[in-house]
Amino acid sequence: MFVGHFAVGLAAKSLAPKVSLGTLILAAAFSDVLWILFFAAGIEQVVIQPGIMVANSLNLVYIPFSHSLLMDAVWGGLFAAIYFLLRQDSRGAWTLCIAVLSHWVLDWVTHRPDMPLAPGIDLRFGLGLWNSRLATFIVEGALWFGAIILYVRATQPARRSGVYAFWTMIVLLTSVWLISLGGEPPPSLRSLAIVNTVFFAIVEAWAFWMNRMRRERKSFGKIVQTNPVV
Repeated sequence: MFVGHFAVGLAAKSLAPKVSLGTLILAAAFSDVLWILFFAAGIEQVVIQPGIMVANSLNLVYIPFSHSLLMDAVWGGLFAAIYFLLRQDSRGAWTLCIAVLSHWVLDWVTHRPDMPLAPGIDLRFGLGLWNSRLATFIVEGALWFGAIILYVRATQPARRSGVYAFWTMIVLLTSVWLISLGGEPPPSLRSLAIVNTVFFAIVEAWAFWMNRMRRERKSFGKIVQTNPVV
């Protein structure tokens, strides 16, 4: 998925308001960040194979350290532990752990059977949502739209830039996602890694900035707290 992973970060803000949006998005996309590092180091292998799926052209040959279920659980635990040691926020730590694990679940839904279970175990899973552009548009679009609604309900702009900059990036991410549904292969894996790194750095900078430009909506917090009583 593309915006589906960002959707997890946006939606998680309503569950863990103390955690920066930048940290939540980083957790949700952490497997892809690791893949870029492991690919650059020659530890993992991906091959461009046009037509392998309708909405994606990457053959994930060997990615057990960044994308296997077991390792995602390990990375999620480490991510959460480091956050807890720094912030002493158990709710935020659990949310971050789940956000990291969500990456495997969402990729399992979209990928062909290439999502590994664990390093050294040749079992791979995938439901193949990317074999249908329409189904991908509906499922991922619903996640994205729902996450935006949750985030907007959970936060409010602290200043006017918290409105304009937020919606500008939302439009940009949505546009890039719609273009990506075409499944056009990248010119090279190196260029893909570079572009993804720069693009993600921009999104992260925006997300951390949004955490200052938008604050928790107090009325939303009260509603969430009173629901269990009802």
